[in-house]
Amino acid sequence: MTQELITTLVKITLWLVVLLTTVPVMVWVERRASAFIQDRRGPNRVGPLGLVQPLADALKFIFKEDITPTAADRPLYLLAPLLAVLPALTTFALIPFGPDVVIDGRTVPLIVADVETGVLLLLALASLGVYSLVMAGYSSNNKYSLFGGIRASSQMISYELALTLAVLAALIPVGSFRLDEVVLYQQGTWLGFLPRWNVFPQFIGFMVFLIAAFAETNRVPFDLPEADSELVAGYHTEYSSMKFALFFMGEYMSMATLSALAATLYFGGWHLPGVRFSDTWYWALAQGFGILLMKVALFLLFFVWVRWSFPRFRFDQLMRLGWKVLLPVGIFNLVLVAAMTLAGWL
Repeated sequence: MTQELITTLVKITLWLVVLLTTVPVMVWVERRASAFIQDRRGPNRVGPLGLVQPLADALKFIFKEDITPTAADRPLYLLAPLLAVLPALTTFALIPFGPDVVIDGRTVPLIVADVETGVLLLLALASLGVYSLVMAGYSSNNKYSLFGGIRASSQMISYELALTLAVLAALIPVGSFRLDEVVLYQQGTWLGFLPRWNVFPQFIGFMVFLIAAFAETNRVPFDLPEADSELVAGYHTEYSSMKFALFFMGEYMSMATLSALAATLYFGGWHLPGVRFSDTWYWALAQGFGILLMKVALFLLFFVWVRWSFPRFRFDQLMRLGWKVLLPVGIFNLVLVAAMTLAGWL
C-alpha cells in the first residue's frame, strides 16, 4: 500500500512539474516565435536571448496590485480563476505516458488515474473550463466581461459537440474508453511502412478535433471571448495580479492537455515506430515520456504559429462554422469510421 502511494505521488509530481514548467516556456516561445514571424527581435534583454523574461513576468504578477471591483460578486469573482486552472491540472492524470513497467515485481501502469472510463472522465473534467469564463464575465460587473462570458459559453458548448464526436470516432475501432488501449491499438504499421496512427484513416476526424481544440482553448482565430479590439480583454478585463496569472496559466495548460490528447488519439501517444523500450523501468519511463512530450511540443508550436498567422473570425462566422460545418462533418466522420470498423478495414 505504501509503495503504491509513493508511486502515485511520483507520477503526480512528474506531471505537475511538466505542467508548471510548460507555462513559462510557452510564454517565451510565444513571444520569440511571434517576433520571428513578424521580423523583429522579441525578448532579448532579460537573460541570454530573453530566457529569463518569463521569470520577470511572474515577479511582476506577484507584486502587482490586486484589485477587486467594489460592485463585483466577490465569491464568484474569486472562484473563477481557480476553475480556470483546475481542469488542466486534473485532466493530465488520465493521459498515459509510457508502457507498463515492472518495479520490484509489481506491474505499474504509467498513468496517474488508471480508470475504465478514461476518455469520458477527461471530457467531463475539461468541460468545467467554461464555468470559469462565465463566472468571470458575470461576476466582474463589467459589460465587456459579460459579453466575453456569453461568447465563451456559446462558443465552448458549440465546439465541444464536434470535439466529442471526433474523440468518439477515434475510440470506435479500439472498442474501449481507456486511453492506454488507444495507444496500444496504434502500434505497428500500415502497408509495412506507414505508422498505424489514427490520423491516416481518420484524417477528417483529426481536422475536426484540431479546429475544435482551438475554439476550446480560445486561441486565435477563435479568441472571441477576450477579443481585445472589441471587448478590451473580455471576461478577464477586471482581473489583475495573480488572478489574471491563473487565467493565463489555465490557457497554456489547456493547450498542453489538448495537445497530449491529440497525440494520444491520433499520433500513437507515447509510442514511436522503431523505438524499442528498455527493460529497465526508469529508462522506459524516460523514453515514453520523452516521446509524448516531443509530440506535445510540436502541437504547441503549431498553436503559436496559427495565432500569429491568421486573423480572428467574426462571431457569426464562428458559430456558423461550429454548427453548420464542424458538427455535420463530425457526424459524417463518426458514421464513416463505424462503417469502416464493421467492414474490418480498421
